[in-house]
Amino acid sequence: MKSLNRVKQHVSTFLAAVTLTSAAFAANAQEATSLDQLLEQLAQGKVAQTQQNKQREADFMARKSEQDQLLANATNERDNQIKLSTELEANFQNNEIELANRQDALNKRLGELKELFGVLQQVAGDTKSKFQNSVISAQIPGREAFLDEFAQSMGSSSKLASIEEIEKIWFELQREMTESAKVVRFDREVVLADGSKQTATVTRIGNFNLVANNKYLEFISETGSVAELIRQPSGRYLGTAADMTAANPSQGTQQVAFALDPTGGSILSLLVQAPDTQERVDQGGPVGYVILAIGAIGLLIALERFIALFLVGNKVNRQLKTATPSNDNPLGRVLMAKEEYKDVDVETLELKLSERILKEVPQLTSRLTMIKIISVVAPLIGLLGTVTGMINTFQAITLFGTGDPKLMAGGISQALVTTVLGLVVAIPMVFISTILTTRSRGIINILQQQSAGIVAERAEKGA
Repeated sequence: MKSLNRVKQHVSTFLAAVTLTSAAFAANAQEATSLDQLLEQLAQGKVAQTQQNKQREADFMARKSEQDQLLANATNERDNQIKLSTELEANFQNNEIELANRQDALNKRLGELKELFGVLQQVAGDTKSKFQNSVISAQIPGREAFLDEFAQSMGSSSKLASIEEIEKIWFELQREMTESAKVVRFDREVVLADGSKQTATVTRIGNFNLVANNKYLEFISETGSVAELIRQPSGRYLGTAADMTAANPSQGTQQVAFALDPTGGSILSLLVQAPDTQERVDQGGPVGYVILAIGAIGLLIALERFIALFLVGNKVNRQLKTATPSNDNPLGRVLMAKEEYKDVDVETLELKLSERILKEVPQLTSRLTMIKIISVVAPLIGLLGTVTGMINTFQAITLFGTGDPKLMAGGISQALVTTVLGLVVAIPMVFISTILTTRSRGIINILQQQSAGIVAERAEKGA
């Protein structure tokens, strides 16, 4: 490399000298005033250029030996490096053989201990996963860090486990079993359902559940945080959580009923996903709301009829106990016909009494037909919702196939919910209609009985 640089330097010097000579020659040519002068200048320039070329050749020959020496040095350096590479390669192969021999000897000496360490490494990995998802880690964090380092060190090299490491794994397993049988309270930061954070007293029930502020909590292993369940289970489960929170440890051992999740949160997550009553009603869609509106109208009518017939029945019962007819009840108005038509014959009196009874019947049976209609129409509307939901289901099957059941769940839910709502409205309406009809017929029968008695009494007097 150095020889090449020097050659480049000589060539550059030569070109610069030629350029200077040409420039000088051009200057002298400009100053010449005759052909003789010009010829003389040319001869002088040729002589000067010849001397410069000889000088350059002498310099080049003087440095040639130096270039040969540099080339020889580079050749020697290359040969030395090749020799060193050969020696290193031979040493590497010898080391590989020696390492394999020593590894075989180590394996033979380890014997069954190698299997023991393999099982120990597997146990450490499994325990690490268990600790990550255990609610006990909410109170005792960082337990899986040692197990992770131990499993990686055992797997990445032939390092043997020390007695201290084995005892520490034993200690962590024993502590997990011991803590799983305890109900412990501790303070830590809890993420509330609205996203805010608050320091709360958390009650840990073994390695099963966490509760605080009368609510169930979940341990998020990815972030190591504790958060309230966005959706809590039904009231009967929250009641047990409230009892557990209200228990006072200072009063000694207490027995508290608690809804325990033995799976560590899996069953609880399924419970909170179950829809509540409002969500089930919402699944019915517009048809479900129509059924509920009709049911509400039917209940209002039934309530009004119950009150009206109850009041009328009490007045009729009071009228039965007195001989003086009153105008504030149907029986009294019917009995007044006896006094109003004293002189008429029996047939005429019977017709007048029948007329009075017929006037009272519409008031006693008013709007009962509407309740019957609601009891019949509600299941029919539910059937309409069922048919609509099944149509949506079959459309989803046509478009997307049957691979994903969630696509069909919406239509099936609407079909089933509307049917249930229709039956929920229709069944009570049938009973209510029967009760009200029976009550109104009972009052009408009293009117008819009293009317027949008046006719019989008049007939006896006439005979």
